Amino acid sequence: MSNAASVNERLAALTAHGTSIWLDQIERELVEGGELARLVREDSLRGMTSNPAIFEKAILGSDHYDDQISQLAGEGADSRSIYQEVAIRDVQNAADVLRSVYDETKGYDGYVSFEVDPDLAFDTDRTIEQAQEYWGRVDRPNLMIKIPGTDEGLPAIEEALYLGLNINVTLLFKVEQYEKVIQAFIRGLERRLDEDKPVDNIHSVASFFVSRVDTEVDKRLEERGNTELQGRAGLANARAAYQLFLRYFKGDAFKKLADAGAPVQRPLWASTGVKNPKYPATLYVDGLAGPETVNTMPVATLEAAREQSEARGDEVKIDPSDELKALADAGIDMTDVTDKLLKDGVDAFVTPMTKLLEGIDEKRKAIA
Repeated sequence: MSNAASVNERLAALTAHGTSIWLDQIERELVEGGELARLVREDSLRGMTSNPAIFEKAILGSDHYDDQISQLAGEGADSRSIYQEVAIRDVQNAADVLRSVYDETKGYDGYVSFEVDPDLAFDTDRTIEQAQEYWGRVDRPNLMIKIPGTDEGLPAIEEALYLGLNINVTLLFKVEQYEKVIQAFIRGLERRLDEDKPVDNIHSVASFFVSRVDTEVDKRLEERGNTELQGRAGLANARAAYQLFLRYFKGDAFKKLADAGAPVQRPLWASTGVKNPKYPATLYVDGLAGPETVNTMPVATLEAAREQSEARGDEVKIDPSDELKALADAGIDMTDVTDKLLKDGVDAFVTPMTKLLEGIDEKRKAIA
């Protein structure tokens, strides 16, 4: 069978509409066993994201890491050092597999995201320090360092971009916060431009979480006895973010940087696996398809999209004003929802990180 014949048509169509398919998963066997390369070849995969929860599942849930943990433990490494060495190897190897995508798309795609430790989410200086440390240690041009889009993260995002790092801004829920992230991105690149540093080689995405918005809003609607608006807040909130993306990056605010060759900071749709089994599995894939977007999918969502995706390609441009007004009229305070989700989101990464370090510590002690 020729290569062309084995490329999944639904996923190729999604890509043609302007949505880059990334995988929200990293695991040694996936990367080193050839599956990642197959996904690139047949499923139009163009990138990969990781986070502490993903690493916790991968490292503690399989024996693929035991030899390396054993070796590092024998050298006297502590659990955090072991985690970093193990994770960096996976990230480097994934980046090497995706390097062909990076080269073919001239740096537009082909990235692997690696997150600063989540307990730094509210510490600007240590975030900048660790972002630079990880950037140097991974040493791949197609790396993106993930930094949470908290208020404390904003100056770190600006500084890291100014220093020439590719950045994936994570944990975005609130449209107003996303606007601050865009402004930090523009400031970081403008500072480079002012110093005659290149801006055409700095890439960034802003990760806007989707399904968790529906989970929280649906619960509140249920309490109010209003079920007809359920399953609509996630898409509406993300589409409002896309409207903001268009306003900034297709308007005057970005013109000077665009003229200097700077790429836009693309919105990345994260948390795109449906949490409610009543919703179509591709709700957040097809509903947010469109130009200059990234959708990072868990494995199950990618498999569903392979079989069911029917994206038209302009769904992300749908004006969400009526939906958002209906939600507000129903008593849903989106600011309150998104503030809660940010706090929960940080916790959702800190907890697995703690568990991961404890689990490595147990393995380390057992080996020692």
